[in-house]
Amino acid sequence: MLLHPTVSQSPPHPQSISLSSSSSSSSLSHSLSFPYGFRSSPHKKPQFTSFIVKNRYSSSSSPVSKVYNYGTVDHEKKSGTAVTWKVIYKRISLMGDPEKGATEVLNQWENEGKKVTKWELCRIVKEMRKYGRHKLALEIYNWMNNRPERFRISSSDAAIQLDLVSKVHGISGAEDYFKNMPNNLMDKRIYGALLNAYVRAKMVEKAESLLVEMKKKDYASHALPFNVMMTLYMNLKDQEKVEAIVSEMVENNIGLDLYSYNIWISSRGSQGSIEKMEESFEKLNLDPSLNPNWTTYSTMATFYIKNDKFEKAEDCLRKIESLITGRDRIPYHYLLSHYGSIGKKEEIQRIWETYKSVFPYIPNLGYHAVISSFIRMNDIEEAEILYEEWVSVKSSYDPRIGNLLLGWYVRKGFTEKTESLFKEMLDVGKLNSSTWEIVAESHIKENRVSDALDCLEKAISNEGSSFWRPKPVNLLAVYNICEEQNDEKSKEALFEVMRKSGVLEDPVYMSYLPFYKGVNPGNELEIAKEIEGDDDGAVDMLLNELQATI
Repeated sequence: MLLHPTVSQSPPHPQSISLSSSSSSSSLSHSLSFPYGFRSSPHKKPQFTSFIVKNRYSSSSSPVSKVYNYGTVDHEKKSGTAVTWKVIYKRISLMGDPEKGATEVLNQWENEGKKVTKWELCRIVKEMRKYGRHKLALEIYNWMNNRPERFRISSSDAAIQLDLVSKVHGISGAEDYFKNMPNNLMDKRIYGALLNAYVRAKMVEKAESLLVEMKKKDYASHALPFNVMMTLYMNLKDQEKVEAIVSEMVENNIGLDLYSYNIWISSRGSQGSIEKMEESFEKLNLDPSLNPNWTTYSTMATFYIKNDKFEKAEDCLRKIESLITGRDRIPYHYLLSHYGSIGKKEEIQRIWETYKSVFPYIPNLGYHAVISSFIRMNDIEEAEILYEEWVSVKSSYDPRIGNLLLGWYVRKGFTEKTESLFKEMLDVGKLNSSTWEIVAESHIKENRVSDALDCLEKAISNEGSSFWRPKPVNLLAVYNICEEQNDEKSKEALFEVMRKSGVLEDPVYMSYLPFYKGVNPGNELEIAKEIEGDDDGAVDMLLNELQATI
């Protein structure tokens, strides 16, 4: 599946600072500070202190005429010094000591007799959020919170902080932050940020309950909160509720924006109904205030490819090329992925050469896109050539790119190449949880349960594993081997892996496993394999685009 930059984008500078949050409540209580004026309960100590029709518009016109957000970009209305924020951002990014965060850099900057403005700090926060460095972004806000005489914290700032708290300290932290919000800052942006946190955590009941409350407060009179809920139902593959949300919006005269249509198109496409998908697309074209963007066509191309309608898919891909504007790299990544899916090697090479001619520097994500395209076509020779090219020009080693080749070697049984590449990745000290799971898959193929479980344990303990979960198909395979070998000890170890990875609390995930009562016996492995084969790239793209607007 093609990676999207807003999920986990490689930063432009070496990322040496740990993003892991403290596990103890005591240290947590000293890591955050509320904006000036936050209230705390006298009975409870606060947890924190701190497909294609002719386009009616030119390709250069804005693809979205009315994209709603919660107004969490107030700082962009103000002027600032671009040079200053970039210098400070680079200093924070290049810090080698993970114990020394953004606070020390900011203190040192001012000790040098320099001042930093709120616009500059918020611009740094924006960049940190863009590259998933939420802990550092939160530290910057805490630094501002501790200086109320200099920095006025707005509702927009508080909403961004709530979003960061949810990503660094979890839902409980976000809820505490919300409860202690002063009345003068409480508005639809704050509620929207909490709703987004619930949706990201797939907390259906809490998200639905909060939306009801938002409706009562007239905070849900526009498309965004409904779009957020649609992404939740898309993630849960509950397409009926997506349809219900669209119907509710129409009945209540809440205009669908481009994100609404794109999600709706994706939902219908994921149900295998090309006719209904095209019907939604036609409705979008009938809206005079909206214009399909490249994401719309990329989403449709995904489902045309999945349903073997390659001519329509290629029409969409040509449309994407006509809509690329400015310095946007992401459409090139999706074009490479799509052409890989339909086996068009010459088109991959053409897009790749165009990409390199437009941008003097190709980031890791660009190489990931083109290498994964050739991997998808089983053209390992081209993939290896590009991998070596990337190794020679990379600024930092990205294990996700190595994993592409490693996974192919394991699937094809290339043992020597698997071992050689794995050793190379070990030598550079860059493995992620997925690397260990790929190695576990090689052991599973040989029925080496103990070794496979050991790798899964390493995957769980790997730095940055908080959002990683093992593939259901791998857990099922280990479970089946344990059953065949009557290996109760390994089965208990498997349950421990599941407990540590947090899948036991996820009913949707557990519904794909054999000990979940909702699964028909003997059918689990087929179900899991089908799930692993699903192309969720279109869904991920839509979800990440929407997240970027919140």
